[in-house]
Amino acid sequence: MLTERSARVVAAVKLHRHVVRRRTRRFLVEGAHLVEAASRRGLIRDLFVTESAAERYDVLVGGQDAPVHLVTERAAKALSDTVTPAGLVAVCEMPTTGLDDVLAGAPRLIAVAVDISEPGNAGTLIRIADAMGAAAVILGGHSVDPYNGKCLRASAGSIFSVPVVVAADVVAAVAALRGTGLQVLATTVDGELALDDADLTKATAWLFGAESHGLSAQVAEHADHRVQIPMSGGAQSLNVAAAAAICLYQSARAPA
Repeated sequence: MLTERSARVVAAVKLHRHVVRRRTRRFLVEGAHLVEAASRRGLIRDLFVTESAAERYDVLVGGQDAPVHLVTERAAKALSDTVTPAGLVAVCEMPTTGLDDVLAGAPRLIAVAVDISEPGNAGTLIRIADAMGAAAVILGGHSVDPYNGKCLRASAGSIFSVPVVVAADVVAAVAALRGTGLQVLATTVDGELALDDADLTKATAWLFGAESHGLSAQVAEHADHRVQIPMSGGAQSLNVAAAAAICLYQSARAPA
């Protein structure tokens, strides 16, 4: 049984750090739901499980092709980033889908989140995009690492269903989207086009800005249109996940 001092556990614990995840192309998922979702994609490389969790999730654990390691409760706590460890943690390989791969599939709907720093919002946006049938989510600029534990949990497994592409150069990504025939719509509070008037029958990439200050003018100017969501109440703006839910739903229900 591995302890918190075992070399394999120590190496896995380091994946809580973004720099290590980026260098190794590995990340951690915790809990039966996320482990099962990662397993379906064939991304698990190691599975750590306590004796009690092995009994509780015997079918899931027994069906793994990857090495399974029994660990102590203290090791499980070190591997966890939650208050109550699940006793089931997997080391996963990051998917390799890039923007070119996404665009090669002639996508009809893409969500682009720019400078999203809050992992809960990023994960929720990924979940919404998956639910609305988006072909991909692009996290642009200085957005949060999608393999952050909180982001993974907020995605509720959708990060394994919809491709998530990291694009530091947002302007270049927008140019690539437009170059394949997608119309690019930027959500802004002062957009010249109301959401109800947007032509969503076209293949569309939506741009959503950061929680605090929205899209920068430098990014928005590269869109085909700046779109505002009509609001009749006292609120001046919506958080990024709420805005994404409204816009992606409108696109999903529009005729192709």
